[in-house]
Amino acid sequence: MKSLLYIGNKLSVHGLSVTTIETLGPLLESEGYSVKYASSKNNKLFRLLEMLKVTFQLRNKVDYILIDTYSTSNFWYAFFVSQLARILDVKYIPILHGGNLPNRLEKSKWFSKQIFKNSYKNVSPSQYLLEAFISNGFSNTIYIPNTIQIENYQFKLRSKVAPKLLWVRSFAKIYNPKMAVEVFKIVKEKFLEATLCMIGPDKDGSLAATKELAKQYNLDIEFTGKLSKEDWILRATEYDIFINTTHFDNMPVSVIEAMALGLLVVSTNVGGLNYLLEDKKDAFLVNDNDYISMAETIFFLCKNPELSLKSSQFAREKVIGFDWNFVKNKWNETII
Repeated sequence: MKSLLYIGNKLSVHGLSVTTIETLGPLLESEGYSVKYASSKNNKLFRLLEMLKVTFQLRNKVDYILIDTYSTSNFWYAFFVSQLARILDVKYIPILHGGNLPNRLEKSKWFSKQIFKNSYKNVSPSQYLLEAFISNGFSNTIYIPNTIQIENYQFKLRSKVAPKLLWVRSFAKIYNPKMAVEVFKIVKEKFLEATLCMIGPDKDGSLAATKELAKQYNLDIEFTGKLSKEDWILRATEYDIFINTTHFDNMPVSVIEAMALGLLVVSTNVGGLNYLLEDKKDAFLVNDNDYISMAETIFFLCKNPELSLKSSQFAREKVIGFDWNFVKNKWNETII
C-alpha cells in the first residue's frame, strides 16, 4: 500500500473540534495505507513550520501528500506546503473544505493557480466546489464526498416532532451561532416547552457572545462545550430538529451526521448546502441569517409530522451513499 503524509489542523488535543485529518486519516490507515500527520501545534506559525519540516523530512518516504485546504488563513498552509512539495517533486492532493473557496479563487488567482494547477488531483467533497473549480479551469478536480461510518449512527424515527432544537458546530462567527439564539427566542414565544442545546468548542470568542445574547433574552439554553462524537450522538436522541445557521459552508459532516441520526435538518441555504440538501424533501432551507423563516419552518415541522417523517427517511437514504464502504473505493482509485 501507498505511504501518505496528511497535512491539516489536528487540534482536538487543544479542545477544538475534530476535523477531517482526524477522521479520514484513520480510515485510510484501516485500508492499509501508511499515514503520517502534521500538525497538532496550537500556534499557527509553529504549525506551519512543522508542516514544512515534516514535508521535507519525509520527501523520499511518502507517495502522496494530502493537504486539507480551507478558504481563510489556513489557505496559506496549503500554498506553502504545496510549493515545497513541487520543489521536492512529491505528488500532492489538496482536499477542498472551505465553503468560501470560490471567492478565494477570485481573490488570490495567482496563488490558487500555483496550488491547484500543479496538484496531482484536487479532491472536492461537494459537487458545489467541483463545479466551481472546473469552471475556473482546474480540470484535475474530482469528487470524493465527506464520509461517515453509517453503522455508528443509529437512526431514530420521530413520529412526533417537538420543538427540541440541536446545534452542533464550533462557536465561530462564520457559523453564526447567534442566529440560533434569535431562532430560539421566536420559537420559545410560541412553545414554552421548547429547548435548545448548543454543542461545540469556542473558536474565536463567539461562545461568550452567544451566551451573552441568550442572557439578554433570558433564554435557558444549554451550552455543553465540546463533546466527543459518541457523547453528542447520544445527546441527539433527546432532540428532534437540527438547526444549521452558518454563513458559509461546503459539505459539513455535522449535517450529514444529523441526517443519519434521523434529525430533521433546517439550514441556511449558503455555499454548497443546496448541493447536499434538497429543500422540502430531505431538509428545509432558509436564507442566510433569516431567523424568522427558520423559526417558521420549525413551526411547520411541528404541525406536519407526516411530512417530517418522510423528510427524515429521505435524508437517511441519501447519506447511506456517504458511508465509508462506498467512499473508500473512490480513494483507492485516486491513490494508485
